[in-house]
Amino acid sequence: MINVSSAVAIVPERFNAPYAASKAFVLALTQGLGAELAGKGVRFQAVLPGVTRTNFFDRTGADIGQIPSEMIMEASDLVAAALAGLDAGETVTIPSLPDLGDWQALEAARFRLGPNLSRSMPASRYGLG
Repeated sequence: MINVSSAVAIVPERFNAPYAASKAFVLALTQGLGAELAGKGVRFQAVLPGVTRTNFFDRTGADIGQIPSEMIMEASDLVAAALAGLDAGETVTIPSLPDLGDWQALEAARFRLGPNLSRSMPASRYGLG
């Protein structure tokens, strides 16, 4: 299952909040389902494109001409990148990211947080103990 999210899912400050939040939900849902159903014969992928030339701009009344052309991905290139990422086994594909290591570092940091999120609150951190 390929879900289209957006790069703003991981940098919500760069676009309007409701849109970024909905795309963050798509990313989290895809990651969660992928983990829950691992080994069950279903693969999940979230694709996080940047600006892509679609009818989105016409429908929202936004002017794509205000965006530098080097920042705009063609829809056909997005599809090709998504399929290449799926073939490579990526759960998250970010076509515009030049260095995959940046995403891998973010994921590694996120996984390091996991064990600490279910502990009781460190009272001393908040001046409570």
